[in-house]
Amino acid sequence: MNKSIKKRFKDAEKIERPEPLPLRRESGPAQPYPVKALGKVLAGAVNAIVDKVQCPDAIAAQSVLAVAALAAQAHADVVHPATGDRRPISLFLVTVAASGERKSAADRIAFDPVRLREADLHEQYDRDLRVFNDLHEVRQRTREAILRKCKGDPTEAQKQLAALGPMPIAPLTPVLAASDTTIEGLHKLMSGGEPSIGIFSDEGGTFIGGYSMTDESRLRTGAGLSSLWDGTPIKRVRGGDGVSMLKGRRLSMHLMAQPGIAEGLLADPMLQHQGLPSRLLVTAPASLAGRRMQKPLKPSTEAALKRYNGVLLKLLKMKQRRASSANPELNPRPMPLSAAARKLWLAFANECESELAAEQRLEPVRAFANKLAEHALRIAVVLELVDNPSATEISAETFTRAAILSRYYAGEALRLFEQGASSIEIQRAEKVLHWLLKKWAKPIVGLQHIYQLGPNSVREAKLAREAMAILEQHHWAVRIEGGTRIDGKRQHEVWEIVSA
Repeated sequence: MNKSIKKRFKDAEKIERPEPLPLRRESGPAQPYPVKALGKVLAGAVNAIVDKVQCPDAIAAQSVLAVAALAAQAHADVVHPATGDRRPISLFLVTVAASGERKSAADRIAFDPVRLREADLHEQYDRDLRVFNDLHEVRQRTREAILRKCKGDPTEAQKQLAALGPMPIAPLTPVLAASDTTIEGLHKLMSGGEPSIGIFSDEGGTFIGGYSMTDESRLRTGAGLSSLWDGTPIKRVRGGDGVSMLKGRRLSMHLMAQPGIAEGLLADPMLQHQGLPSRLLVTAPASLAGRRMQKPLKPSTEAALKRYNGVLLKLLKMKQRRASSANPELNPRPMPLSAAARKLWLAFANECESELAAEQRLEPVRAFANKLAEHALRIAVVLELVDNPSATEISAETFTRAAILSRYYAGEALRLFEQGASSIEIQRAEKVLHWLLKKWAKPIVGLQHIYQLGPNSVREAKLAREAMAILEQHHWAVRIEGGTRIDGKRQHEVWEIVSA
């Protein structure tokens, strides 16, 4: 750094500058999670996880509810009371919490039933694969022998080949959950694997910041996930692979991500227009850091987890209704509302509709509120099947609990809306600020550096200049009039970066 720049910094230090301001308004306080509404089995598991790892109860609740959705989604579809359509009961959950909030520890315990079921499937798969390989080899050799023997008689060859019967069926890939995948990867997994799976990640940044959410892939990923949530057939058209379509597949999802990273999924304008965020049940609980003092476990903790593992594992092992032994397409049974529950749903749906009107409570999250009545239906079936796997309808008591949970998620959506609904210009400025402080990490920066090396969203001079103007207004950057040299090159538009 030359002497003139050093002198400028020394002169600047003598000037009392205002403190940098947040680029957007802070959100309100987190709501308490209505744990009791989950029912005895799931609520017991939540309380046990909180007792063991001392995490916020919302983190444990999201983990437990996501596993319950994965276990239940293969067995029933909810019958929409307004249209009569059958809808999946899959849930897409997102938990926003900082590093150190013990997300991984909570998720690891909640995930135990899935881990146990996958172990069973792997054992069965190994046995079935050996049988399949033997049958496949015998058939191939027999086929080759027939073709050699009947080389001059196509009619006889065709007759004997037909007598061989169908090809042996390969066993399904024994995977119930993936942590980081693409839509193409999901399609491949579902085409040869279990028809009911989940995306579970306690490091959601690997998914949100990975290939699936690059600028080129984001819209395709959002559309693909939305189709799976809706239960529509998964179509894939590729030059090399041809055209394929998968029906009767189910996907639930739980992503845990840190603040800032999560906004790549929740606040992205492209995804907002596409519609994926309206399908997400999001929570961002308050931190417990500083209050997690060591204490003995409650006597009920292990018993509650044992009961949870037993109930969820039983649901995961329960026989699935499929198209046939050769076709794993799911055919879940329809689950309607009972007469009493239907009345409650109608009142809840009307309440949601009135609150999303102009200037009403849910107007800021209108896209989400439009789906809130369906979210409640999905949650209700999951809760019903956990309590009674052979249930044939949703009880009024269960729907009441599902409505309580849905109102909680609506409140969280409203609270987090203040963070996620900022303009695209503010979002660009935040990305530039993060890049300046974490990656650039130098006291001064030139405009050219920002649009050539900075975030993809400001890879042109006009957008980079707009972002820096916002950072100037919020006292994160101070323009150096007349420019200066950086790394030996003259820069005409230059800023000093202020670190809070």
